[in-house]
Amino acid sequence: MMFPVVPERALLELARTEGGSDTLTLLVRDQDTRRLLLLRAVLDAAEGAERSVCTAAQKARLRADWALLTEADRLPSPGAPTSEHRPGRAATRRDRDAPPGARGTSAVADAPTGAWSTHAADDAPTGAWRSRAGAGAAPAGGDARFANPARARLFHPLTGPWARSCLRGLDAAPGPAGGERERRLRRDLAHFSAIAAVVAAGAGIPFSTRLTARAGVLALPSLGALHTARSGDVPVDVTCTEGRLVLRQADAPDVTVHLESGVGAWSGALAWTPAHALPGLTPTAPPLPLDDLDPYRELPDGPGHGDLRTPLALDDAERKRWLQAWSGTALALRTGGAQRLAEAGALLRCLVPLETPHDVGTGRGSCSATRREAFGALLSSTPPDPVTLAATLVHELQHAKLAALSDLVTLHRAGPAARYFAPWRADPRPYDGLLQGTYSHLALAAFHQRRALVDGLPDRDWAWAQHARYRAQVGAALPALVGSPDLTVRGRRFVDEMAATHERMAEHPAPRGHVARAQAYVASARTLWTRRHASTLPPSNG
Repeated sequence: MMFPVVPERALLELARTEGGSDTLTLLVRDQDTRRLLLLRAVLDAAEGAERSVCTAAQKARLRADWALLTEADRLPSPGAPTSEHRPGRAATRRDRDAPPGARGTSAVADAPTGAWSTHAADDAPTGAWRSRAGAGAAPAGGDARFANPARARLFHPLTGPWARSCLRGLDAAPGPAGGERERRLRRDLAHFSAIAAVVAAGAGIPFSTRLTARAGVLALPSLGALHTARSGDVPVDVTCTEGRLVLRQADAPDVTVHLESGVGAWSGALAWTPAHALPGLTPTAPPLPLDDLDPYRELPDGPGHGDLRTPLALDDAERKRWLQAWSGTALALRTGGAQRLAEAGALLRCLVPLETPHDVGTGRGSCSATRREAFGALLSSTPPDPVTLAATLVHELQHAKLAALSDLVTLHRAGPAARYFAPWRADPRPYDGLLQGTYSHLALAAFHQRRALVDGLPDRDWAWAQHARYRAQVGAALPALVGSPDLTVRGRRFVDEMAATHERMAEHPAPRGHVARAQAYVASARTLWTRRHASTLPPSNG
């Protein structure tokens, strides 16, 4: 498949840690296209898997789930019915991209007991979901993320980690019956059924199906979670009619859940926890999910994330703190440059709360992360104030932008050896890690400089101090980036423009005291790093 070419103008915009509307749209649509390809890979892997890995019943259920997504996508957007696609009527056109083994079959008819029974029609299509406007393209007159429930759910960031987990389970060699791989894959496939249920409910398709709660919790992404009466993996029968779900389990009262527009669903039952969202970042933006329920929100194990792997289930007090910080974030972003608000609106799709690690102090301290397989998600501890949250968005969204650009453009061919000095880390960094860190710190230096130049800003002196520190850190890292022989031609253009952006900041210097303290901090960090690592590493910028 051909992926879009990044124009030179867009490359240089991104090198300046900026990006106009067309540039950001290019990145977003490419990531959405890759998401559809990833989902197709899951279908193909399931169809090609041995029965000892993925049973015939699991394959049939996966086809049925996918067929319901197809039906939901082919229904018109709310308020825009057409003669060809009417609400309550399933499309009958076969999809040429149906997964192997699904062509010419009826997914609903072949589904195992407890799978879908759609009341709208019995001839739901069996093919793989695809966009009529082209893979990853926004339909006419709207944003692909919000045009219909199918696209909104498939493009949701945390669907990516789910798909990756599925692929790992399907690609693994068959293990012992009842082993960890089998249990994880069974839960992964069951979660896709929950995704299909959410999409069908949002599209107004009546249905009955059986879902499986995971460890006593049935998570319905973007709606909420049911806590079952029994622990373990528990079957739950779900019926959807007229905007409400009835959740039925053995030995417990039925739970009726009423759908809301956008994110969340309410119920009077104590067993139900609704999903929550923050108000749109701007008056015209949709609500932003604050996701503390999705089972795929955890960071993977590994040294790259340190102590950040623990997601936080919010109580009312924590949720209030998030709302208080969020309510001033748009203004804080705008004072740091209109571009910062625009890129947050274009790229951010959900926030995932994290526990605050023990080594994060009080005051304006926080921790955050992004996941390459979860484009649009930002994971963060509870922010102490709007400016800290705005800076977190600036920092993490640069990682998302650079990762998306790297999927389209090869910037360097450096290996994974960790040997470079980065003033913000105690450990040696690989070249790509140094590039990522320098890029995000360059954006933070620009963000705080723009804020410091605003007359009357209450924390102007603090903004200058932050700018001076980030600019000094970037200045210490740039020589290794610029001097690398592993840069490609386009990579050199990118890094050179980063360096030019850093130099232009000198036109509005920070007060001398802040500059001196920042330079002393970087010099001290370099000295300490050299004592720890220089004797064991080949020559670099350390």
